[in-house]
Amino acid sequence: MRSRKPLTRTASIMLEMAGHAAMGVILGLGFSFALALMDSNLADLIAHSSDPKTATIIIMSFFTLSFGVGATLTGFIFTMMEER
Repeated sequence: MRSRKPLTRTASIMLEMAGHAAMGVILGLGFSFALALMDSNLADLIAHSSDPKTATIIIMSFFTLSFGVGATLTGFIFTMMEER
């Protein structure tokens, strides 16, 4: 069996960023689902829009992307501070 080569510094940082991005996306998706289900004003706004499916997708995508980018940037800062 071959031994695995150690990852380079750049590759290990990229793997950490991918992990942080995935955690942020999952957290954002959970938050947006919870918000859509618990906030009756938002549910009414979505239900009475001209295209409820599109409005739901836009709201879910906004929160998912925002949390994902935020978690990735935060993870990058923490990783760079740890490298010092």
